[in-house]
Amino acid sequence: MTKQEILTKCTELDVRFIRLQFTDILGVVKNVAIPISQLERALNNEIMFDGSSIEGFTRVEESDMILKPDLNTFTIFPWRPREGAVARLICDIYTPEGTHFEGDPRYVLKRTIQEAADLGYTLNIGPECEFFLFKLKEDGTPSIITHDRGGYFDLSPNDLGENARREIVLTLEEMGFEIEASHHEVSPGQHEIDFKYSEPLSAADRVTTLKFVTRIIAMRNNLHATFMPKPIFGINGSGMHIHLSLFKNNRNVFFDSQGKYQLSDEARYFIGGILRYIKAITAITNPLVNSYKRLIPGYEAPVYQTWSVSNRSALIRVPAGRGDSTRIEIRNPDPCCNPYLAFSLLIKAGLEGIINQIEPSEPIQKNVYLMSPAERALENIGSLPESLYEALIEFDKEQFCRQTLGEHIFNRFLEAKLIEWEVYKNQVHQWEIDQYLGVF
Repeated sequence: MTKQEILTKCTELDVRFIRLQFTDILGVVKNVAIPISQLERALNNEIMFDGSSIEGFTRVEESDMILKPDLNTFTIFPWRPREGAVARLICDIYTPEGTHFEGDPRYVLKRTIQEAADLGYTLNIGPECEFFLFKLKEDGTPSIITHDRGGYFDLSPNDLGENARREIVLTLEEMGFEIEASHHEVSPGQHEIDFKYSEPLSAADRVTTLKFVTRIIAMRNNLHATFMPKPIFGINGSGMHIHLSLFKNNRNVFFDSQGKYQLSDEARYFIGGILRYIKAITAITNPLVNSYKRLIPGYEAPVYQTWSVSNRSALIRVPAGRGDSTRIEIRNPDPCCNPYLAFSLLIKAGLEGIINQIEPSEPIQKNVYLMSPAERALENIGSLPESLYEALIEFDKEQFCRQTLGEHIFNRFLEAKLIEWEVYKNQVHQWEIDQYLGVF
């Protein structure tokens, strides 16, 4: 869209407020709301904000940041009143000197996409986001009581979230999403929404949009939506499987009709690169203390460094489609990750695999969870980190992550997450009270 098209549309639709959105290093969506009278200033990149107040951005002495709207992200919020409507624009962050801000996650992904383009590649990414819908307590705060007892692909009356999920999908479609599927997931109260693949920047923008729209629509239905990876012990947690394909000259380079499993050398090398760096990348793709309560055997989340053709127990799976549909599915990320940073690291790792011809081990076609430790050792199958702290140790020592994210984001993310781990480690948890108080 052009500036004039946006101004005209705002007049036609009686838009009164614009939300200028951006994402902090931890993946939390922030926004500055401006009245329509300031829109032209915003479109001319004249709106500033205090970056020192945002997690991991800047210090007080260098706090002024400029919001530069991406005009293609303009959309109206359908749940707001039609009279006096509210629109949004996703913004890139610049310094007062007019340069990209190194701490802007969106800039990191743009830089990675350009690196792929310099090698002649374009990419498509299709995320699958899972979430829970919980009942609200009488005081309006969220409970962990699920709103139904439904299971995988269930219909009403078992799937009591059907109406809320339908409203979420319709809202997203009004905002320009192309939704491919939505359904009840395995656990009670758990749902999944899949939108059509797109280039990586659009895909990341849509993940951040889907998360806050889902929470808003759930709230309007007297429910609480959470993308927390493992809110309830003993049932499956929520993941964000990422489908990724690679093209050159409009040809899917992962496909080779003559290759083993009809996969090209580039496909294998791309997988090899991700598996090489996945332990360190996990700090970004699974960024919470709670993330590692999901990454345990027995609940369909991958734990081991393996790849497969169709086998869903592997960390990287190659779905059945071939030709232009040839893609890989990365199954360990969860929806609390910052999608801009997660996509950047996965893409860059895959490209490193191609550049350095990193050959993965043979695909594992049997259930990895049922293999004994000796069998996994024989196949040279490694494990993902078992805690956020272990992931941060791997992250800290991996120069690849530092180079991909840049010094600013690498250091600020590591600092924030080490603090999070220390706070968690020093807490006395309810399990300890239940286990020890009456015994010792």
